[in-house]
Amino acid sequence: MRVIHFYRTVSGNSPVEDFLKGLPDKQSKKIAWTLRVVRELEQVPTQYLKKLKSTDKIREIRATIGNNTFRLLGFFDGPKLIVLTSGFAKKSNKVPKQEIETAEERKRDYHRRKRK
Repeated sequence: MRVIHFYRTVSGNSPVEDFLKGLPDKQSKKIAWTLRVVRELEQVPTQYLKKLKSTDKIREIRATIGNNTFRLLGFFDGPKLIVLTSGFAKKSNKVPKQEIETAEERKRDYHRRKRK
């Protein structure tokens, strides 16, 4: 079983929690269901979790509700811990470059602060 943590900034804010709080109940419940799938299944289907190409091992969790697709970006810290850094509504097939850069910067920040 995997463990999912939400990245926290130095000031203690969680961008993922803020994103989820801004969604209607139906959408946040579907994302919570998807997170349970990622947490509990040994082999997670790529429709829910996959590595993004050309990134520093950034992963994408996807939840689709009707015509809306939501993505949570993050990374593995060890074999079982997933740290989610951000969430957004998908508007196109590609993940915006700025979202990937944000996830990679938060990953570096997480590891810097973890070492201290």
